[in-house]
Amino acid sequence: MKALILSGGSGTRLRPLTYTNAKQLLPLANKPILFHIIEKIVKAGINDIGIIVGDTREEVIKTVENGNRWGINISYLHQPAPLGLAHAVKTAANFLLEDDFLMVLGDNVFNMELNTLINKFYANNANSALLLHKVENPSQYGVAAVEDTRITKLVEKPKEFVSDLIITGVYIFDKSIFTAIDNIKPSPRGELEITDAIQKQLETGGKVTYELIQGWWKDTGKLEDILEANRLMLDEMDGKFKTLPQFNSVFTGKTQLGANVVIENSNITGPVAIADDTTIRNSYIGPYTSVGKAVTVNDCEIDNCIILENTKIDGIHNRISGSLIGRNVQIKELRKRPLSHTFLVGDNSKIYL
Repeated sequence: MKALILSGGSGTRLRPLTYTNAKQLLPLANKPILFHIIEKIVKAGINDIGIIVGDTREEVIKTVENGNRWGINISYLHQPAPLGLAHAVKTAANFLLEDDFLMVLGDNVFNMELNTLINKFYANNANSALLLHKVENPSQYGVAAVEDTRITKLVEKPKEFVSDLIITGVYIFDKSIFTAIDNIKPSPRGELEITDAIQKQLETGGKVTYELIQGWWKDTGKLEDILEANRLMLDEMDGKFKTLPQFNSVFTGKTQLGANVVIENSNITGPVAIADDTTIRNSYIGPYTSVGKAVTVNDCEIDNCIILENTKIDGIHNRISGSLIGRNVQIKELRKRPLSHTFLVGDNSKIYL
């Protein structure tokens, strides 16, 4: 079995950060989302992975590289335009050949192991298998109607109740999916929909089975979801130190410190992950905060945040909370009168004062 990760989306819901960053490389507990997905796939015993890339392909390739760090092979497959998930599968045809394959959307994270879904796919001699998740409001998702162990119908964003089981971004297919894709037409939004292809499999006698999510699952397309995924990841991490805490600081709860971290006169309340070469002085870093590499924080209170590398935050006396702060950002108190706020802010930004 091979694996296919879709990493070609533009991340419109996380702009302006995704104007300059691939959303699949945003960090959770200081590790890119794509790394979390790759590690799940490798743990399931799959060592040949194709990654669908689009406009951010250079950044993805530079960060993920060839897979040596995991002892696997990674191939990159360019999708010139975002024409749908089924189109992405067609783009990968020469990589996948006739092999069965696992497909994961590059902005989905979850804590269950993939072997459960893989084993069910083979045990049921299925053509496709989907990972489903039960929600209270399924109307904004693709949903699956099920009977016993099989899916009987798929409906995209139903106006009337069909099922409370939504389709997550985790699938398994055999080679029959290519025939199904060849027999569907673009949807009204101009895309080849993978749900239409799976529905075509059902209509032509294919067998589609499923597994329910065990534990948690998050689609990290929105700010509140990526922050929640970060919280969930931090809850599961081991608290460990590569350097010893020092300089009159107090540590409570799970804290993960990288190398060359300096913490002075500060209170760190975990779960918190602090990456290499970071300096924190005279500050409070509260629960569910990930601080990236070479960040400087001075005289601030921060909690429930993700801060990317090389950012400097200095002298902000209202607590910073529920925020995703990009690379090379400077946030500081002006310390001069008349007291005012000064901004250099990109498109589609949000600021709450």
